[in-house]
Amino acid sequence: MDHDAIPAPSAGTAGASGPLVSPVNSHNEWDPLEEIVVGRLDGATIPSSHPVVACNIPQWAARLQGLAAGFKYPRALIEPAQQELDHFITLLESLGVTVRRPEPVDHRQRFGTPDWSSRGFCNTCPRDSLLVIGDEIIETPMAWPCRYFETHSYREILKDYFRRGARWTAAPKPQLTDELFEADFRVPEAGEPMRYILTEYEPVFDAADFVRAGRDLFVTRSNVTNRMGIEWLRRHLGPGYRIHEVESRSRTPMHIDTTFLVLSPGKVLINPDYIDVDHLPDVLSAWDILIAPEPNEIDERLLKITSMCGKWLNMNVLMIDEKRVIAERHHTDMLRALERWGFEPIPCDLLHHAPFGGSFHCATLDIRRRGTLESYVD
Repeated sequence: MDHDAIPAPSAGTAGASGPLVSPVNSHNEWDPLEEIVVGRLDGATIPSSHPVVACNIPQWAARLQGLAAGFKYPRALIEPAQQELDHFITLLESLGVTVRRPEPVDHRQRFGTPDWSSRGFCNTCPRDSLLVIGDEIIETPMAWPCRYFETHSYREILKDYFRRGARWTAAPKPQLTDELFEADFRVPEAGEPMRYILTEYEPVFDAADFVRAGRDLFVTRSNVTNRMGIEWLRRHLGPGYRIHEVESRSRTPMHIDTTFLVLSPGKVLINPDYIDVDHLPDVLSAWDILIAPEPNEIDERLLKITSMCGKWLNMNVLMIDEKRVIAERHHTDMLRALERWGFEPIPCDLLHHAPFGGSFHCATLDIRRRGTLESYVD
């Protein structure tokens, strides 16, 4: 058998009689959800102490992380997170959503390039390494060396989607040499001009720094996404799409989905600590700006120490359709706010997923939503 050949379409799939119909189709954050990828906790390893990783956490935590880097996460963190993740998957399936999972990986294995070597991290957050635009899946050029090969655990899924008609693209693989990172970088204090650890040496970005609203995408520049990365995606998508930068006041920005999240046509949820409503893109002038309530105080000391995402994970919700939304059960103020805004919240637990990269939005990747490409802004 020629393993390089693309297999013939299976029964029931359009082949010689017509074009393949891509199983991948997602244009925004709210069309009715039909298929999703949920990450895995198996083999999760504490990430390296590389400056691009450590710059987003307090110095004392970075020192501890450096000592533990390359070791598996302790069972005390894995087990409750796994129970919650299993229940979340069951909930998705009960709502009629098809769930796909990446392959398990031992992230302790060392890998590298001619310039550096590293151990891995985890594959809990497909939202970071893969970006779905319509019928295309884009592998992103991530800035963390420990995540360099993270998309390999999704390759069986990607090959399946490609064989069935999806477009599959990989952004240029970055070199991640010292030239990409500002030497002696220091997190700016409040009131100081904003600065980032990334230079413009080469394009890098995480998919989680973008959210989609049809022909319009919104992005935050961050410590994992530089202007060159944003420009690469702008050119790749072409004139049919517009990318708008959302300015964040976070001193350690990383990923837009605890800062700015489009929930439905005409409604955007913002973090009042990070977003100045007077400096939002002009295309949102007619939208309802929903101010996220302060996260509920939760007596989980271990999570406060281990979470890489800060306190605003109450914003990290997953839309099932324009009305129904999965949100963290412990953040009761957010559940009540969603109801006031006309949504139907579905409470679920994913609190203990925070040490591995986030909550419902982070832990998933929309593959198919029932809808078409439209424009929702002026």
